[in-house]
Amino acid sequence: MRKYGQEAIKEARLEPWPNPSPDRDYLIEISFPEFTCLCPRSGYPDFATIKISYVPQENIVELKSLKLYLNSYRDRYISHEEATNRIFADLSRVLSPKSLKVVGDFHPRGNVHTVITVDDGRLSKG
Repeated sequence: MRKYGQEAIKEARLEPWPNPSPDRDYLIEISFPEFTCLCPRSGYPDFATIKISYVPQENIVELKSLKLYLNSYRDRYISHEEATNRIFADLSRVLSPKSLKVVGDFHPRGNVHTVITVDDGRLSKG
């Protein structure tokens, strides 16, 4: 029998909310230090901190929906690169932000530390 949290994660969808200040450019930074997924080769768990930075346009992301969405990766066999790029693509599609950057900072495993950065290049242009 599934617990209610497992059901919520299974049904997770990123939810856009109206930007309360669309007339102003401002930076939103979100850190999710408990991201997990599974290595597609070994099946071992991978752990990461996912960092999201964006300047919203018409919408912002509802944080509970983001938490559930990121938790939905827990049982997926997916590489670091694919996970980070997919998170970027999904946020970009749902929010259409003015700028977006997603960093997957994966914890060392086998003495290898991987950091994946997907950036549309607009945040650094100021």
